[in-house]
Amino acid sequence: MKSLPEPVRRLVLKHSELIKFAIVGGTTFVVDMAVYYALVFSVLEAKPVIARIISGVVAVILSYVLNREWAFKNRGGREKHHEAMLFFGISGIGVLLAAAPLWLGNNVFNMRENIQGVELAIVDFILGFIIGNLLGMGFRFWALRRFAFPDEQPRGGEGGSTDIHPNSDELSDEELGHA
Repeated sequence: MKSLPEPVRRLVLKHSELIKFAIVGGTTFVVDMAVYYALVFSVLEAKPVIARIISGVVAVILSYVLNREWAFKNRGGREKHHEAMLFFGISGIGVLLAAAPLWLGNNVFNMRENIQGVELAIVDFILGFIIGNLLGMGFRFWALRRFAFPDEQPRGGEGGSTDIHPNSDELSDEELGHA
């Protein structure tokens, strides 16, 4: 990190969680894709949405471990079971968001009736892994930071106080809007 130019180093430090989240996402993307294509080119050839959901669940489990132990390791403040429940709930919504474009393509636009072979694989990839993952990733990054892995130390309370619930004696006239 010290070899980076100062402006780049500051940017990396400022956005380290996002960078780590993206690295975890890249890793789970590869796992997700490998599981999906293993399923869709074998036992679930006629059911790509089911294959997408199964591959998404496998990726979510890996994602929890990597995000918990690396990307968001400096966050916390929740009981582990509560944090895990939130993570898997949020990630479940993310899996559904990632599968939604593929579902639309198959069930609303009946694309499997019109295209086959390599074209179908390309369209599946674009819908399920590019568009779907972007939707799911955006939602998960926002929701995980907000709900599953919140800041361990609260940022402060009302009126700029460092106390979460200050009483009126603890707030200055300026903070109360009397100045």
